[in-house]
Amino acid sequence: MRFAHVTVPGNPHPILAFVQDGQAHPVRDIVPDGPTRLQDLIAGGDRLLDRVRDAADTAADGVPLDDVRFASAILDPPVVLAVGLNYAAHASELSLKADTAPTVFTLWPNSLSGHEATTAWPRSLSESIDYEAELGVVIGRDAKDVAPADALDHVWGYTVVNDITARDIQFSEAQWSRCKSFDGFTPTGPFVVTADEIPDPQDLHIWTVVDGHRVQDASTGQMIRPVSALVSHLSTAATLLPGTLISTGSPGGAGYSREPQIFLRDRSTVTVAVDGIGELTTHCRILD
Repeated sequence: MRFAHVTVPGNPHPILAFVQDGQAHPVRDIVPDGPTRLQDLIAGGDRLLDRVRDAADTAADGVPLDDVRFASAILDPPVVLAVGLNYAAHASELSLKADTAPTVFTLWPNSLSGHEATTAWPRSLSESIDYEAELGVVIGRDAKDVAPADALDHVWGYTVVNDITARDIQFSEAQWSRCKSFDGFTPTGPFVVTADEIPDPQDLHIWTVVDGHRVQDASTGQMIRPVSALVSHLSTAATLLPGTLISTGSPGGAGYSREPQIFLRDRSTVTVAVDGIGELTTHCRILD
């Protein structure tokens, strides 16, 4: 199934909806006392998800997707963990080493935004703003010391992430959280697709278009460490709680490494996508 947080006409607050046939169906409309946040649906386990599946089979017409606004696909995760340098081409183009262990950092919750949202930043803060298409992984149940062979059993679903980055700040500071956590710098969505819809997360086409030009085009099969290895590795240090979002790294083609460089400009439009999951568009504004 596909889920999204949307605002519908007459209600300014984001609510959880399942999406099918071009329509959004608020979950609470079909399941009495149903969840209004993805986090609550995940916490309800398989039993609650099965109730939603059963109700969806007989759901009346929903709201056309053209009439809704998307919030972040993940609204209140316990934490957002990001993995850097997980594609050899991207590590090489940034002249950084993909070391023996994954590069891991956190993204701040203020950075989360939704499909078709506008992300704005002051020109005085950075003019080297880059895009990064990434596969997002949503944890479904506690994961602690999980073996790679069992790791995907702990995944609830998948989404699309644009890990927007201020490159000048990234290369001037020892840690990467701030350069990637400006307000609106972590768009997610539009949808979270349940894990049963993605039989192999290492067999997905991932790509980016900036202002009409395709600038990233790769496969998740090119990850240095697959999703199973990442979940396993992260679970050795701390329990991964339900609803945790893991952004799994970006393929090659970053604007920083191009000749000439391509950075997001005032009024740029960037779409990052993973086939089978969705296309995530962000509009950019630079504030003078």
